[in-house]
Amino acid sequence: MLKLNTQSAEKFIVFRRPLESGRQSPANLAGNMILGSFLSAFMVAMEYFFAVSGTAHPWQEEILAAHTWFTGILIGLSLILTIPKIYKKAEKLQYFVSILVSQNLFGLSIYIWALLLISEEGNGMSAESILEVTRWTLAVGAIVLVLTFVRLIVRIKRGKYRVGSAQDESRSSFEYKSHLPAAIAGGSGLFFILRYLITHSNYIGADKLLIIFFGIFLFYVMLFILPEQLVILYCKFRFKSFNYYTK
Repeated sequence: MLKLNTQSAEKFIVFRRPLESGRQSPANLAGNMILGSFLSAFMVAMEYFFAVSGTAHPWQEEILAAHTWFTGILIGLSLILTIPKIYKKAEKLQYFVSILVSQNLFGLSIYIWALLLISEEGNGMSAESILEVTRWTLAVGAIVLVLTFVRLIVRIKRGKYRVGSAQDESRSSFEYKSHLPAAIAGGSGLFFILRYLITHSNYIGADKLLIIFFGIFLFYVMLFILPEQLVILYCKFRFKSFNYYTK
């Protein structure tokens, strides 16, 4: 049902629009990855700032260590792939790394911020409550990702991304259209998670609650975007027309 290797290139044309416009050209990605490297380092530094300010997530050391190494590797690869001689020969790898950078910077890093704020010692939450919130946020994220991915593939197989389709005509103004099942899952999950935080903590200030809300919300938004990023990556491997240099 979910196989794409039997679908013709015409069914993926709309996914080529960001490449045709130049927004996701290797040169533009190189510039974005340089900026992303600095921002990623800042995000990790802020995680340690939150940690030393008094947080107590049961997985805190493991999360910080794994995320620091992951971000460091991405920064190293990003800087290498900003060199024209390299990205012209490895644009598929560059696009893959750019996906990881965007997901890490705008999704995972801010999600970790939210977890650390939830775990502040003054909030009065038990270790088990903190882990329960973590599991729920990850479970909802997995549901959002699966629903979005399945719906995207079904729409591809139905020809919704051909030239002249409604999706093609609206592409210039709406890069990502809302998918109701995933939106309902993410919105409902976020509502119940925030309600759980309010009822199981002594006190979380409105400013911190706002950061927590946006941290989890952006994490879900990035998971919503991820399937389309992966489809474009798949197209770069399968169709020569999706590449700039490696034809």
